[in-house]
Amino acid sequence: MWKHFLVETRDFVTTVTINRPPYNTLSVGTLEELGRILDDLEEDEATRVILLTGSGDRAFSAGADMTEFGQAEGGPEAVIRKVHNLFLRIEHFPKPIIAVLNGYALGGGCELQMACHLAVASDQAKLGLPEVKRGILPGYGGTQRMARLIGKRRALYYMLRGEHISAEEAKACGLINEIFPHDHLREKAFELAASMARGSAPLAMRGIIRAVGRGLEQSLEEGLALEIEEMLKVVVSEDAAEGIQAFFTKREPVFRGR
Repeated sequence: MWKHFLVETRDFVTTVTINRPPYNTLSVGTLEELGRILDDLEEDEATRVILLTGSGDRAFSAGADMTEFGQAEGGPEAVIRKVHNLFLRIEHFPKPIIAVLNGYALGGGCELQMACHLAVASDQAKLGLPEVKRGILPGYGGTQRMARLIGKRRALYYMLRGEHISAEEAKACGLINEIFPHDHLREKAFELAASMARGSAPLAMRGIIRAVGRGLEQSLEEGLALEIEEMLKVVVSEDAAEGIQAFFTKREPVFRGR
């Protein structure tokens, strides 16, 4: 069905795999297709958590397909703005998106994983924003997201040098959440996603994503007002009643997303 992706849903977890071996580079067509996949998954009741990964065991994505920049309709500016809009959509997507880094996550690939809500990596993964060594800068949101995730000075250190970052260092500085053995990465990532899909209420997850994502763009007072708004939406939901009843009867809740 999809030219550049493999999509599989199981146990409320949808795995979206970039399928452009060997390095899963991000062409304009690839990113446009990802946007259409998100259109489908946003309304899909069988999807509560999304895993985004790369095919093979060499790369999540080694970055943008730079050969297209001069050829794309509208030139580089049109491409950059389109990617910014897509990555903002990923960042604010109402269902958790977990990047699963099975190898290199460089340039645009690193910027894509930073737009996701969470990230886990193989112990063999390498991350980085090497654009400075190509005479350009991280233009798919990298200068902003990396600084927000790990702090200004550390982000500048990585971006101005353009060197690779090991999985261990990436976890230590907050660029990723977890490291798993390379041969068990997909299994462990699925276990994490499935536990969230089963045990976390979909409406509550949506509210958390919005409150944190939008709240950080505002003052503390505005963020707290947003938190109240989201809390008032979920506290009257069927899932909230189920969660409270399950807690008092000492059983696992069965959430239905309403």
